[in-house]
Amino acid sequence: QVQLAESGGGLVQAGGSLRLSCAASGSTLSINAWGWYRQAPGKQREVVATISASGAPVYADSVKGRFTISRDSAKNTVYLQMNSLKPEDTALYVCNVRRFVTNYWGKGTQVTVSS
Repeated sequence: QVQLAESGGGLVQAGGSLRLSCAASGSTLSINAWGWYRQAPGKQREVVATISASGAPVYADSVKGRFTISRDSAKNTVYLQMNSLKPEDTALYVCNVRRFVTNYWGKGTQVTVSS
């Protein structure tokens, strides 16, 4: 089992920045992918960014150039640096890891961007 704990969400004005963190604990060996997803009210969950064990990041088109995903292997933590935030980025941001073929999800951290 892997437990995930997100932090760093909050209320920010449009154009501002936030940094989300997701710390993994438990059976963290052999995690082969990390990711951030988000879900806005009334919408389906969507992928924001993922990073593989080799460190290769992939971003949703809507956040390219504004968000950066990174990983600290020693701390078993993944980060999401969010710059130039827009009101449409408002959502519950949820951390995901894949270990072998099993996905684990955090409870999420709320990001609200005011116009």
